[in-house]
Amino acid sequence: MRRYWRFISTVLGIIFRHPITGTTIIPVLPDGRIVMVQRSDSGKWGLPGGMVDWGEDIPHATHRELKEETGLEITKIRRLVGVYSDPARDPRIHSISVLIEVEATGELEPEDKLEVLQVKAFKPEDIPIGTLCHDHDRQLKDYFSGAVTLA
Repeated sequence: MRRYWRFISTVLGIIFRHPITGTTIIPVLPDGRIVMVQRSDSGKWGLPGGMVDWGEDIPHATHRELKEETGLEITKIRRLVGVYSDPARDPRIHSISVLIEVEATGELEPEDKLEVLQVKAFKPEDIPIGTLCHDHDRQLKDYFSGAVTLA
């Protein structure tokens, strides 16, 4: 019994003392619009994305999260935009986000209706910069400037 408790406490220590890795996605439609989601927890707009599941790599998590939150399919992963690790970037938990630009197609229909209130495609100039969730304002500013960011 003591051996099991030691294993369980080690696992819990690893989980709760280390940041969680996730992906944030900049989905670009063929017409150049960028797809964003309105989050149910804050009501704010942000980029789709989420946590990488155990046993999953970042490209697979990117495909899965985009499909769950927007209904879109990735046709091409364009580029790594940056890695964001500020402990205050997400108010819920210390997370590290890998920001990826992708080309996507499909119907805007979220599968995860508990997490996403609505999905919308914005012209770049119409994105409500300054009011986005988490650190997505910074991520999009870096993206539009062409920067590759490690923060």
